[in-house]
Amino acid sequence: MRSEQETNRAIERYSDTVRRLCAVYLKNEADTEDIFQTVFLKYVLSSVCFESEEHEKAWFIRVTINACKDMLKNFFRRYTVALDEAVQYPAELPPDHADVWEAVASLPPKYREVVYLHYYEDYTAPQIGKILGKNVNTVYTLLNRSKQMLREKLGGAYDYE
Repeated sequence: MRSEQETNRAIERYSDTVRRLCAVYLKNEADTEDIFQTVFLKYVLSSVCFESEEHEKAWFIRVTINACKDMLKNFFRRYTVALDEAVQYPAELPPDHADVWEAVASLPPKYREVVYLHYYEDYTAPQIGKILGKNVNTVYTLLNRSKQMLREKLGGAYDYE
């Protein structure tokens, strides 16, 4: 079990990343809060020794993605519709990028996760491949296809490089 000081440091450092990932996957503030608590509870109870800050961040990303996927697999969630289906945007995004965020959120999950990790978390394709357990070339392919989908959705108005 981790100390309170370690836990507070991790929350301070990774809370934005966890919340943004949850927003990308779940598109629901209440579910985002549930997963946020779950991820940090797993961290507190975990005995994993991290090799570096990058290893720790990758652990948080992987645990968050898995928790979101588990929630999305939930029977109740699959067969019900939320009352408020409006897409909620992270506070860090400028208002003029809301349409980009909406387009990214509408991508299929396999594309959405690589776009998020590359453009919002600044991971390279090899790092994303390691985090997601995918071949580096697969990550490049997913990034290229997702860029094409975003160009079509946004009418080519944005440069993604």
